[in-house]
Amino acid sequence: MTIKLDLKKLFFFLLSVTVTGLLGVLLSGDIGGLYSTLRKPPYSPPAWVFGVAWTILYLLMALSAYRVSRQSIGEDEKRFAFILYGVQLLLNVMWMITFFRMKAYYPAILVLAALLVISAWMTLRFYRIDRSAACLLVPYLLWLLFAAYLNVSIAALN
Repeated sequence: MTIKLDLKKLFFFLLSVTVTGLLGVLLSGDIGGLYSTLRKPPYSPPAWVFGVAWTILYLLMALSAYRVSRQSIGEDEKRFAFILYGVQLLLNVMWMITFFRMKAYYPAILVLAALLVISAWMTLRFYRIDRSAACLLVPYLLWLLFAAYLNVSIAALN
């Protein structure tokens, strides 16, 4: 069985996560500088871990979305799944701005809660279309839960 790669679709999804990551970094100010000054809870990773983790997570998101885009299922089903995909990317950037630029740690918890809900909903919708695509999102959901622990703890400590 030969699997034909659709490079245009793959590029589109890789571009979507790359733009999201770059926008988040560009609009968030001195992320590393702020992170180094915060009082952090136990199990807080060093700053360099975030860049590595997000690169992997964004790659998994793009591959997951690409897999969904390749499925022959009703267009309405895919359209709704991709609306959720877009909303979670937007919430990703909003969280970075709220947490790092605005230093609004408690409001950032609310943005992160919305991000978790939308991302879980997106994962369930992806699961209905392509189970492997949903599995690719599990590390992202786990990371968001870890981010929630960090966000809540940092809000309380700072």
